[in-house]
Amino acid sequence: MEDQKQRVYDALDKLNIKYEVVEHEPVHTMEDMDRLRLPAKGTLCKNLFLRDAKGKRHFLVTCDEKKTVDLKSLGRALGAGNLSFASEERLEQYLGLKQGSVSPFGLMNDADHAVEFFIDKDLGRCKSLGIHPLENTATVFLSFKDLDKFLWNLDVDVMKIKL
Repeated sequence: MEDQKQRVYDALDKLNIKYEVVEHEPVHTMEDMDRLRLPAKGTLCKNLFLRDAKGKRHFLVTCDEKKTVDLKSLGRALGAGNLSFASEERLEQYLGLKQGSVSPFGLMNDADHAVEFFIDKDLGRCKSLGIHPLENTATVFLSFKDLDKFLWNLDVDVMKIKL
């Protein structure tokens, strides 16, 4: 699995994106992350992989770990009706990820651009963002602008929303 993380680091290096990595034990929830007491290098992000009721549309939503996301109102805002968490099988199929490793970096694996990506506008004010590099054994800290640059290079439409 080390090659997964390395793919992210190589892609960031190729784009001359400045980042910092903190290696840690595997984590599966935001509570696990909080227990690690990572140094204050930036805002830890939670990433929600969601689907609409019919399973036709899939969404990756990134926000501050401290934000509460109301799926009902988010579904209305996205014009998607009722949203629910997508299954582990869908996560693997669309983003090539396992539960606990959901990350915008997973969009590297979405060659068909089947997943719609939304990021909370408030993250734009953060010094740096902490997200997993396709595995839950490390956290990469980089700026909002550099994450945007990374995703732009993948031709991902980054839709900023107010959560």
